[in-house]
Amino acid sequence: MKMQTLSPPELAKLKLWYVLRHSVASYFKLIDYFQVAEHALELKHLNTWQQLHLHANHLKRLEEFHSDAGQQQFQQCIERIDQHCDYLLFEGIGDYPKQLMPYDDRPPILFVRGDKSVLQHTQIALVGSRKPSPHGAQVSYDFAAYFASRHYPICSGLAVGIDAAAHQGAIGQGQTVAVIGTGLDQCYPAEHQQLCQQIIDTGGAIVSEFLPNTPPAKQNFPRRNRIISGLSEATLVVEAGLKSGSLITAKTAAEQGKSVFAIPGHIYSQYHQGCHQLIREGATLIDHPEQLLEDLNAFRPHINVHQADADISIEKPLIEKARIKPSSEKSRTPKTTNPTAVIPAQVDIPMHLSQLYAELDWVGLSLDELASRVQTSTSELNVALVELELLGVCRQHAGRYLRC
Repeated sequence: MKMQTLSPPELAKLKLWYVLRHSVASYFKLIDYFQVAEHALELKHLNTWQQLHLHANHLKRLEEFHSDAGQQQFQQCIERIDQHCDYLLFEGIGDYPKQLMPYDDRPPILFVRGDKSVLQHTQIALVGSRKPSPHGAQVSYDFAAYFASRHYPICSGLAVGIDAAAHQGAIGQGQTVAVIGTGLDQCYPAEHQQLCQQIIDTGGAIVSEFLPNTPPAKQNFPRRNRIISGLSEATLVVEAGLKSGSLITAKTAAEQGKSVFAIPGHIYSQYHQGCHQLIREGATLIDHPEQLLEDLNAFRPHINVHQADADISIEKPLIEKARIKPSSEKSRTPKTTNPTAVIPAQVDIPMHLSQLYAELDWVGLSLDELASRVQTSTSELNVALVELELLGVCRQHAGRYLRC
């Protein structure tokens, strides 16, 4: 699919964005002054750009843009956009997401692959650590699947860890939006090529404010976080350490006036210290996805017109648990037997296993640590752990046993 034909004003805005190399502040400063992007691009206004205190690099690029070589390079950029982009959305026009319009730092242009209409829906952002615990990744998958089954698209950043698990969970039940920190001609990380295609194939979208050939530079990812939180009605931090970049997303969401939620964890777990910090600072603690939906709908009962289509009571246990499939796994889109059954039900632990189960936590214990705690032989302990695994309440990861 090729991108839509651009009108002369839209093409002028794209040219200005190209010359300014993604500088939001400079873009709006010029639009405010000249009113029309085409006028701002005229070479005779170079002195005006200087008077407006635009960076010297911008002045140089404007001169280069009007050269033959500059025009040729811009044409190559257009060709790459046409090759990798389905839609260009210009701020304040047409299908540009209205939820971004109140913010001064909104992206002037969004490049979109996939279904642009999903951006108009009420989204929920799920973010967190790139190196989560197995429990955190599973929770991200489960919560995303739950929200998607209730017709709330999931918005995240396509990063490894919590982001990838959230996209995967949503794919099996509904739609998801990935906001990336590169141009649409690139996939970062590269192993998420298949995940990108699955997002598009299931009615979701890949979104970027960056032109083609934009590499995954470090400074791009905090920028994309404001779009994730801006597109979403609420931001949920699933699992995060104190230095996690997801805390930037949460801070931005709060500054945008959006609701921020966090999932707590074990008090000694390094994986959850960022979430605990957010909760101390005022984020809402939740341990079930329905709690987030209830919070949103308490203030905006009209928030989702499809809500009645999926009447799920938090009072009733959800009986089946979805399992994460690695993003590199070449298989069909993950499904669950019941699209709403994504939170594990309470399992009755047999009496002879109750002491061992009580010792397990979300961080994990080695076989020796467990043996010393339950005072049993290694052979008996191995048999008991297998029983717990068969019940679906224990798993082994990196030589440690933990609850699941």
